[in-house]
Amino acid sequence: MMAPQPAAAVSGPLAALDPTADELTRDFAESSRTWSSAGQFAKRKKTSLWFTVSLLVVSVFILTIGLAATTRTENVTVGGYYPGIVLGFGSFLGIVGIYLVENRRQILVASIVFISFGVVAAFCCAIVDGVFAARHIEPRPLYNKRCQFYSSGIGFLYDAYQTEVTCYTLNSRCQLKVKSNTCYCCDLYNCENSEQSSSYYEFLGVSSCQDVVHLYRLLWSSTVLNIIGLFLGIITAAILGAFKDMVPLSQIAFSATAPPPQILYNPAQQILTYAGFCPSAATISTYPSYPLPLQPKPHYR
Repeated sequence: MMAPQPAAAVSGPLAALDPTADELTRDFAESSRTWSSAGQFAKRKKTSLWFTVSLLVVSVFILTIGLAATTRTENVTVGGYYPGIVLGFGSFLGIVGIYLVENRRQILVASIVFISFGVVAAFCCAIVDGVFAARHIEPRPLYNKRCQFYSSGIGFLYDAYQTEVTCYTLNSRCQLKVKSNTCYCCDLYNCENSEQSSSYYEFLGVSSCQDVVHLYRLLWSSTVLNIIGLFLGIITAAILGAFKDMVPLSQIAFSATAPPPQILYNPAQQILTYAGFCPSAATISTYPSYPLPLQPKPHYR
């Protein structure tokens, strides 16, 4: 018996349309790459959301503590609550942009712009609050109970009633005019020249000298929070900038599930047919070839 002959290699157009192992491997690699991109998108989305929510929480703390420090006294109006507003609005836009499918890139770009302005504001306010707390508020007389609180009683506004108190120094004594609801420190007051005092020696509109201690702590807390918001805003803007250029998860899933058009080959017709794009040969109506009737020739006489 003769040994069976191996199958002849397919040649011509059939060789190009015959699925091989290389094509299957290529399709599998492309599918794996697509699902890997989908997993990377989900991971980037989770990371962006975590940093954006953290920045929003820090912004709320900056706003709250800054407003508390600003309204604690009447003559000390510093308090870095402005970065809390800008960073909070930017992080809110970032959270909205992360969950959007359409116009996601535009919202994230606006979020990055607001966060960038908030970073600049946090840097400036951290310097202002830190310098003011370090140079213009001396906490040692407050902690040692060497400051006095003056109140004129019920029915008098702090800016409508003044009195004179006596401050004693090592060499002399002097009179100091204070308003109602004021905490004053004679240790910080210069009797010879009050304008040379670098530290605040009186704090207006307080209920006790303990409010000044709270002010000192709030200023340093605001400084630390602004520094945290500064670095966290830089990191969040960088993460959102990388996330805004990624393809959404829905588009990746659609491209992965959409099948490619099936290519059919009809050797009899020597043409390629794309299933789903053109009707097949069976649906094309055929017309029989009948001879056309000949017109009678005219006779001339």
